[in-house]
Amino acid sequence: MQVIDWDLAVATGVRLVRPGPQVTREEARQAVADLRTLSREAEGHVREFTGIDSAPPEEATVVDRPGWIRANVDGFRVVLEPLTDKMSSMPPIVSAVGSRITGVEVGAVLAFLASRVLGQYELFLPPDPSGNAPTGRLTLVAPNIVHAERELGVSPRDFRLWVCLHEETHRVQFTGVPWLREYVRGQMTEFLLASDMDLMTLLERLRAASDAVADAFKGGEGNLIEAIQTPEQKAVLDRVTAVMTLVEGHGDYVMDAVGPSVVPSVADIRAKFQRRREGGSRIDQLIRRFLGIELKMKQYAEGSRFVRTVVDEAGMAGFNKVWTSPETLPDRDEIADPRAWMNRVLGTRAVEPGPA
Repeated sequence: MQVIDWDLAVATGVRLVRPGPQVTREEARQAVADLRTLSREAEGHVREFTGIDSAPPEEATVVDRPGWIRANVDGFRVVLEPLTDKMSSMPPIVSAVGSRITGVEVGAVLAFLASRVLGQYELFLPPDPSGNAPTGRLTLVAPNIVHAERELGVSPRDFRLWVCLHEETHRVQFTGVPWLREYVRGQMTEFLLASDMDLMTLLERLRAASDAVADAFKGGEGNLIEAIQTPEQKAVLDRVTAVMTLVEGHGDYVMDAVGPSVVPSVADIRAKFQRRREGGSRIDQLIRRFLGIELKMKQYAEGSRFVRTVVDEAGMAGFNKVWTSPETLPDRDEIADPRAWMNRVLGTRAVEPGPA
C-alpha cells in the first residue's frame, strides 16, 4: 500500500518546477565538469582539515531540477517504508484518496525546493540490483549553482568549490563515522512509527496543519512539521534536530574555515550568500516558514557556533569526540550551550571562561 502516490509526486513536481537559467550547451558542459572535478578536490581539503578518515571519494552526481526531484522521491520511498505496514489498517478508499492528495502535495513542495537546493548528500537510496543499500550519494544541482553565482556576482570557480566543501563535509561525516547513518535512519523510523494513524487523529492533524498555515500567514512561527507531530514524535524530533544541527553546522563551519586557503573570495561569497538566505519575496519567506526552512537556517547558525566554540576551546581533536558514539552527540540544550557538552563529554571545566 502506498502512503504517497510517488509517480504523481514526480509528475507534479516536474510539471510545476521552474526552468533553470539560460545557458549555452558549452556553459552547461563546463559547469558539470567543474562540479565533478571540484567535488573530488573538496574531499581532500575536508578530510585533511577535519581529521575524519572517510571512505575514498566518488564522483559527484550532477543533476538538473527534475533530476533532483526524481532522486529525492527515491529517497523518500526508502525513508517512509516503515509506514507501509502501519497504513494497511486504513480503509482502502481513505488510503487511495490520501495517497493521491499527498502525492500532489509532495510534488508541489519538491517543485518549490528544486529551484533552491544547491546540493545534498543523499543518505537513503534504493538498493542496487544486487540488493545492497548504497552508503550515500553526493548530488549537486547545476542549474541552481549557476543561478546563485550569477545572482550574487561571484567567481564561478570559487563559489562552486565553496558549495562542494559543504556537501563533501557531509559525505566525510557519514562515511567516516560508521554508526552515524544508521543512527539517523533509526531516529527517522522511530519518528514515523510514532505516528497516530487512525482516521480521527488524521483529521486532527489536518486541522493543526490548517492552523499552522494561518499562523504563518500572520507572521507567526507555525510550520507544517511541528503541526503534524504527536507528543512521542516531538521527543524523537528533538534528537533528530540536534544531530542535524550538528552536521549542518559542521558543514558550514568547515566550508568557511577551509575556504580562505583554497577559495580566495570566500569572505565576499559568505557575506552575499547570507544576505541571499535572509532575503526573498514575502511569499517566498512565507513558504519557507511554513515548511520549516527558516528553522533549518537557524540550525546552520546554531550548529556552526557550537562547532566553532568547541574547536576554539578544545581543538579539532576535542571536537571530534562528538563522533565517538550516539551518547557523545550533543542534545538540543548542549547545542545552545557548548561548554555543557564539553564538561559532560570531555570531562574538564578548564574550558570555562574566567570572571569578567
